[in-house]
Amino acid sequence: MTTSPERRRTDGKATRSTGPGHPTRRDRHGRGLRGRLVPATVPLARTKAEIFDDLVLDTVESLERRYAKELAGVEFAVEDVPPELNVYDSDVLEDGEVPLARLLPGRPGRHELPPRIVLYRRPLEFRAMDREDLADLVHDVIIEQVANLLGVDPDELA
Repeated sequence: MTTSPERRRTDGKATRSTGPGHPTRRDRHGRGLRGRLVPATVPLARTKAEIFDDLVLDTVESLERRYAKELAGVEFAVEDVPPELNVYDSDVLEDGEVPLARLLPGRPGRHELPPRIVLYRRPLEFRAMDREDLADLVHDVIIEQVANLLGVDPDELA
């Protein structure tokens, strides 16, 4: 005897069908679908990348308040890891041989590109002991790159 998928019974209970031959089920252990373990409103819900972005944004906003005119067209970006290059130019801030940030000066002309400062998240996180240390390191790296861009001493910006 065959029955339609909508009327199939398993262990005496009816199951709903999401399509021909595909009953709605729980996961294979019977626990149902898993959701977030932590509500989105608590700090644990934030990823390392989001926390890092916030640290960069805090420093950039404080600099833009003081140097709005000088930093008007500057872009700030975050990448997880630096690109694999054999030799880095002088526009790269390194610790040993590992790049921490890079300053890409703007190019005026037909295809105008604004100046861009790129921070590399993973090398910076690796060098920090805790979140406060990471915040200080991010601040120092951004200050140094902005100072290089503007042609001033980093102590003048800090």
